[in-house]
Amino acid sequence: MSGELRVIATAGHVDHGKSSLITRMTGIDPDRWAEEKRRGLTIDLGYAWCTLPSGREIGFVDVPGHERFVGNMLAGVGPVRLVLFVVAADEGWKPQSEEHLQILDVLGVSGGVVALTKRDLVDEETLAIATDEVLDRVAGTVLSDAPVIPVSAETGAGIDRLVVALDTLLATAPSPEPARTRLFVDRVFTIKGAGTVATGTLTGGCLSASQTVEAYPLGRRTRVRGLQTHKHDESRVCPVTRVAANLTGTERDELARGDVLGEPGAWRPTTVFDVAIRPVRDLERIPARGAFKVYAGAAEVDAKIRPLDEPFARVRTAKPLVLDVFDRFVVRESGRQRTVGGGTVLDVGPPRAADPRHRSFLARRAAATGEELPDLLVEECGAVRAEDVVLLTGGEPPDPHDGWCVAPAVRRAVRDAVRDLLSDFHRVQPLEEGAPLGVVRQAAGDAARRAGAPRAAGLPDTLLDLLASEGSIVRTSTTVRLATHRVALEERADDVRTLLERISGEHAAQPPSVKELLRAGIPRDVIDAASRAGTVIRISPELVVAPSLVERATALVRQHAADGVTVSMLREALGTSRRFAVPLAEWLDGQGITRRRGDLRFPRDD
Repeated sequence: MSGELRVIATAGHVDHGKSSLITRMTGIDPDRWAEEKRRGLTIDLGYAWCTLPSGREIGFVDVPGHERFVGNMLAGVGPVRLVLFVVAADEGWKPQSEEHLQILDVLGVSGGVVALTKRDLVDEETLAIATDEVLDRVAGTVLSDAPVIPVSAETGAGIDRLVVALDTLLATAPSPEPARTRLFVDRVFTIKGAGTVATGTLTGGCLSASQTVEAYPLGRRTRVRGLQTHKHDESRVCPVTRVAANLTGTERDELARGDVLGEPGAWRPTTVFDVAIRPVRDLERIPARGAFKVYAGAAEVDAKIRPLDEPFARVRTAKPLVLDVFDRFVVRESGRQRTVGGGTVLDVGPPRAADPRHRSFLARRAAATGEELPDLLVEECGAVRAEDVVLLTGGEPPDPHDGWCVAPAVRRAVRDAVRDLLSDFHRVQPLEEGAPLGVVRQAAGDAARRAGAPRAAGLPDTLLDLLASEGSIVRTSTTVRLATHRVALEERADDVRTLLERISGEHAAQPPSVKELLRAGIPRDVIDAASRAGTVIRISPELVVAPSLVERATALVRQHAADGVTVSMLREALGTSRRFAVPLAEWLDGQGITRRRGDLRFPRDD
């Protein structure tokens, strides 16, 4: 439910009273460091919490307001979707007020409340002017509907009203979309006797004590020894909340701010991703060249940005990030140390070439819902491994088969190509059971690639299996035929009749070999087709016999079910020679008609 959204980040200009306000509401001083207390400003992230009148517990991420610590501010705000924006009534709108609002705007926060602090230092007229200025500044931004509430951390004036507004914000905030678990690490330290502790904001899914997790992008697996939320031990924690995870098997220096804890194998860190990007509101465009830093989640990385069709761009980062589609990010220009833009991640595993077709899919992704992403990925790639669908979109693979998800257009292209090939083959070779598997496999792979699928080992066989499961083809270990194809022996009735005459009657016990039949003018394709159809029985590669000979041999075995038959008994009873009796006996074994025990053969019980 929406009340589960329990984390709110602060934002605002330096020395506008964010930390004092949090301390007044929670009784907890979020400034952790002695230097922060000495200098009277927040340098790093601070945390505090309290229980609201509704009974909801709310956590605050108190971020620094000084321009030199915007990176720290972004680490706190990045994973959080709700904000308490602070402006001092006595100073009004300041440069960092504007930059923080620009950051919130490109991050697309879900909602917020504006606290107009230090109201005890101004008269009513100044307070009204400050209120109007804030309303004018936030118009057209993500905070345009946020209530503006005058407060004083010193006297407590307006605090009750602010708490009610925050309670309402949590109650009406949209529920988080189902997603993969990510704990965005923003602090790592050690506790004597306990080991490594990582703290951060948990999003997506839940974490449990004793659960095995993976530290990304390092790829190191570790176990959660214990969990805390607001200094309370928990066996299970769910988003969105502040979490401290005590980890075993991981040293402090193996984790850093910006890393992510998640389920093992659930994420594929990336250094190249495509985005929808836009400049902050006081810029016409993001500089085409320059050195940038990208902030996503709690991470900060150097990056290069290549514009594609507006508003799309390709981002390359110096270090891998753990990203999901629709994640928000912020871009700052390294040289001038200012925020220039931000936007939404659209593709965390883009193709090498950002051609027009790919750009059209970026536009479709930008307008899609999370449920539509897997189908879009499969459609663009033509065919994708099911595990990659999960890693690249976080969604369920659509209609997987043998580990692959195949686009309908690729299925149609392969179906048409294989059908045309087999139709031609059956017309030219009506007596053949089917076309060689290798030939059909090649045709399927070529058709799939023309339709946009990748060249990948195993994919052509999967495509043929799909056609077989649809009932359009029949595949054996060596051949493929149309399901409607039947060997047309009736078209070669004279040759079949001649074949049967050569191996029946007086010739049945010792018929000619295949080589002898070929020399007698009987075509090989007729012999092969008659063998497949059961008109004659092929007991070895070079011997075919009449069905009547097999029937006599089977009857003899059954007559001697108790004492069994030998090859000699079979030879004498049928009036044949070992040349025929041995392969016939082995054929009976291979067909499961007999079971051999030493030199004797017995009928199988079944």
